[in-house]
Amino acid sequence: MFEQAKLYEVLRRPILTEKSAAMRETQKKVLVEVAAWASKDQIVRAVKALFNVDVLGVNTMNYRGKVKRVRQHMGKQRNTKRAFLTLKNGSDVDLFGMLGQEVAQEAK
Repeated sequence: MFEQAKLYEVLRRPILTEKSAAMRETQKKVLVEVAAWASKDQIVRAVKALFNVDVLGVNTMNYRGKVKRVRQHMGKQRNTKRAFLTLKNGSDVDLFGMLGQEVAQEAK
């Protein structure tokens, strides 16, 4: 059984870009950064447990960190793993706790 404490370690942060915002509105897909060791099954279980939504599919990508130069020093950004979560119609992930606030503002 997958430990409850590890659920919080699987999902790192949401990735908010123009492309991910458009995909969220049109295709019901959410883009999040996940732990490099996480499998698709673990990602689905973590999202279901933490956000109480139905996930239809998960696509993952491993990003290699870019090599950057600052003056004469070379550095490297960290490697990341991203997951595209396809959600069932009618379900939405509340990434920042904003869903209740939007409804309250519209009521005013």
